Amino acid sequence: MKKLKIGLIQMFCEKAAIAENLERTAHYIKEAAARDVDIVGFPEASITGYINPIWYPESVLRLDGPEVAQVIEMTRGHSTTALVGLVEENPDGKPFITQIVARDGELLGFYRKIRNVEEDAEWYACGDVMPVFIHDDLTFGIAICADLGSHEVFEASARQGAQIVFKLAAPGLYGEQATRDWRAGFEWWEGECQKYLDQYTQEYGIWVAVATQAGRTVDEDFPGGGYVFAPGGKRLFASPDWSVGAAYLEIDLEAGCVAEL
Repeated sequence: MKKLKIGLIQMFCEKAAIAENLERTAHYIKEAAARDVDIVGFPEASITGYINPIWYPESVLRLDGPEVAQVIEMTRGHSTTALVGLVEENPDGKPFITQIVARDGELLGFYRKIRNVEEDAEWYACGDVMPVFIHDDLTFGIAICADLGSHEVFEASARQGAQIVFKLAAPGLYGEQATRDWRAGFEWWEGECQKYLDQYTQEYGIWVAVATQAGRTVDEDFPGGGYVFAPGGKRLFASPDWSVGAAYLEIDLEAGCVAEL
């Protein structure tokens, strides 16, 4: 594939508001398909919100449950591959943070977050498989939020032939909500992505595309941030601020350039 059309969804995902989050997901999948997008990336935990699973056990979902089935059905009849996030039930212990891959009414696979840090390590289990996925003749990988600090995830994708890794995130902002400095939070996350993804794209010769949760949930805020980094460390696209919305882009994988659709 010489040119790749992608969607990066800077989505508000209220915690445990599954019906509302599914409605938003359906809107963006439909919108991406109408633009003939190849792959649309949703943020980490986009269906469930980034929940504490102890507080919201009813929002921990099964891969074979009705909510995931609803997302898969949203893709039916479309050639767009959707990467959608959830908190997944683990029969052997703490739940996983998982991103499913669906296209044309089929679940093509899933990735479970490899790296959990701080309170996340108390709430969630880590996955132990780093798969890649196929869209037409393009191979791609997935990394989730704190995976940003793991060379292993990006190296594994590159080693298995991935041309691009979708970095899907929900980094909670610190400090009191009432005095939230949104610009500072947005700039912090932008800086973290720049620091790590400059390095990975240079070291492994891959593209990386970022989509991030945005907005104020019941007890936590998220900064937003959509980015595209080219091999060699050059950032070619950045969302202008933390506003909810979607970026639709065409990446010329050979020429090394990005254009908005």
